[in-house]
Amino acid sequence: MLKGIDHRLNAEVLHTLRAMGHGDTLVIADTNFPSDSIARSTVVGSLLRMENLSCADAVQAVLSVLPLDTFVADFAGRMEVVGDPDQVPVVQAEVQAQIDRAEGRPRPMIGIERFAFYDEARKAYAVIQTGERRFYGCFIFRKGVIPPEA
Repeated sequence: MLKGIDHRLNAEVLHTLRAMGHGDTLVIADTNFPSDSIARSTVVGSLLRMENLSCADAVQAVLSVLPLDTFVADFAGRMEVVGDPDQVPVVQAEVQAQIDRAEGRPRPMIGIERFAFYDEARKAYAVIQTGERRFYGCFIFRKGVIPPEA
């Protein structure tokens, strides 16, 4: 246990978040996502787990230490619902609320078509699989920067 670090962040996840650079992407996915096979294509090359958490809880923990990119519109993306790309399932609304909380303002995620999401996920730095069982709990986050102190 470390002081000031969210207890939900395990050592492997913390190491990965620290190693990522500006613009690198991170996938946080539900239990139905092909996490293991896609993780093998990423920079890390193996799957990270936060198994006992919902997507919203995992995102809240990750965003407690990971800055989101402020220079691009695709700082965060969600997998679109097949056949209804404008639908925002409850799991996605919960994650959006965590993003808005971390950013201190509303900052909507972009939608990404399912197969395009898989393609983008393969290019990610890492994949974290959560214990989320609701459908469409699949997200991509782009790491930002921490500015120097004034």
